[in-house]
Amino acid sequence: MDTQSLEAFVAVSEHGSFSRAAEALFITQPAVSKRIALLEERLGARLFDRIGRQIHLTEAGRALLPRARQILRELEDATRALSNLTGQVSGTLRIGTSHHVGLHRLPPVLRGFSRDYPDVRLDLRFIDSEEAWEGVLHGDLELGVVTLSPEKDPRVHSERIWRDPLVFMAAPEHPLAEQAEVSLEELTRYSAILPSPVTFTRRIVERLFREHDLVLPVSMSTNYLETIHMMVSIGLGWSVLPATMLDDRVIRLPVSAPLPERELGYVLHPGRSLSNAGRHFLELLQAQRQG
Repeated sequence: MDTQSLEAFVAVSEHGSFSRAAEALFITQPAVSKRIALLEERLGARLFDRIGRQIHLTEAGRALLPRARQILRELEDATRALSNLTGQVSGTLRIGTSHHVGLHRLPPVLRGFSRDYPDVRLDLRFIDSEEAWEGVLHGDLELGVVTLSPEKDPRVHSERIWRDPLVFMAAPEHPLAEQAEVSLEELTRYSAILPSPVTFTRRIVERLFREHDLVLPVSMSTNYLETIHMMVSIGLGWSVLPATMLDDRVIRLPVSAPLPERELGYVLHPGRSLSNAGRHFLELLQAQRQG
């Protein structure tokens, strides 16, 4: 069973499209179709149902998918281990990062890494921190540069690089903006705009209100902090955002209850050998560490 066919199968499964899988693999769509056909012939089973323009895994396809991923991960680990012996810094480095971290923290690291190691192809995926965490856990990503979970997860190794203080903020014309001090109870009388409940940031805020036996009055949710900042700036509600996002369009609310800091850093799988590229990326990342 050739690995190219397995790669094509996994790509079609993940993208739900032969054309998008071809783009991800940098090959033509007919080449993807041929690889899938060869795999189906070899296995004697149909792997996809093609209903109109939609692609769905068959029962055989669903059974094969986790095994195909495992085979490709093991092959990638073996290739990485052999490459590490030569000291060569090349190949593909797959990193997952959140939009906020990727836009506001990573650019100096990415610039330096691309300059120093031009033979490495960076596969940088902008996804939610929680999704990147899962990607590292399941071996799809070598590294995640993300908001760290408020609770330690023994299944991954995580390390803080940046402190990211959170603040309550609102538009200058918000009813609470002129007060000398704002309580959490007063905040519950006005709409909040926060990231979705599955995010680490939302869990930090919910925990604070829960400790005071208060319910968050969330009117809107989105995982894009820049979008939340915009909605807050036009007066649609208050929010909790990184202090680095304070500007002339929003103000810090003088809330009496202190917020814990977010921690931003990296996660990796403790049972997975880092590539030479991954190790050098970590060195540049750790040089950014804040005390």
